[in-house]
Amino acid sequence: MKNNGPILIVPGSPRSVFYEIFFKALKEKKFKTPIIIIGNKKDFLISSKKMCPKFKIILKKKSELKKGKILKNLDSLSAYLIDVPKVNSKNSNNKKINYNNYIKDCFDIAFQLILNGFASKLLNGPINKEEFLKKKFLGVTEYIAAKFKIKNFAMLIMNEHLAVCPITTHLPIKIVSKNISKKLIIKKILIINQFFKKIFNEKPKIAVTGLNPHCESIHKFDEDKKIILPAIKNLKNKGINLEGPYSADTIFLKKNRKKFNVIIGMYHDQVIGPLKTLYEHDAINITAGLPFLRVSPDHGPNANMIGKNKSNPISLIRALEFLDKN
Repeated sequence: MKNNGPILIVPGSPRSVFYEIFFKALKEKKFKTPIIIIGNKKDFLISSKKMCPKFKIILKKKSELKKGKILKNLDSLSAYLIDVPKVNSKNSNNKKINYNNYIKDCFDIAFQLILNGFASKLLNGPINKEEFLKKKFLGVTEYIAAKFKIKNFAMLIMNEHLAVCPITTHLPIKIVSKNISKKLIIKKILIINQFFKKIFNEKPKIAVTGLNPHCESIHKFDEDKKIILPAIKNLKNKGINLEGPYSADTIFLKKNRKKFNVIIGMYHDQVIGPLKTLYEHDAINITAGLPFLRVSPDHGPNANMIGKNKSNPISLIRALEFLDKN
């Protein structure tokens, strides 16, 4: 898959290390695809003055960017920018400032440019989910999917070595088992299989974990036997290259994981925890199943590190590399 349109970047939460890692990324590596920042001009200039004084921005209005309009490639220390007013409001206790309206405005502009056919690549910076989503959505993945009325999608955390996908995302552990079904597992794995064929032109080798320790249960209803195993058999009959269910405590051992390039787990930390332990920041978050490419760095705002110039840009570099190639 290759699209020559620009990369739209929504910086995310103003209180984050995004601009620090952004300037580090662009100083470290040159990208061919034009970049459009959709964010507050003042914030951008304050950060660039500290991190990269030579960086240049070219201001654009949303109305200028229409389907078929080609932006010229800029040098590595330049980007286009759509200035978004930083609307803020106080929360209920009138003490803490939040910028939820500002973040929403940035996303809305990006979504409109995608819907208008101008762009098909979106990268969002880290966002404080608890503040921005206010428990209306499980995560930013679900927020973006809902905005495009996409019900079937999958969260992929991946790098060049391995990808993982949790069947359920940001759910409390106590309700995970109630939200797993044969139908859901089949849907998610079909989406991932199609994504790999479309983007990488390959059929993925998929391992599926069980839910319970050692894929065993002392309860009368065993999810591994009653839900997961039938889903795997169904998918094998459809020609999907997958095996399982595997015990989650051993599938990530080197000799086991080298047989697969995707590991599907039943809940968030079951697969994302091991991946981060193995590769730390060297991974990106992709939403498969959308009508465009959406990625984000695989880390949060990390507000405690703002101004320290110690944040690792590797995840953002990998995200930009992915969009630059596809």
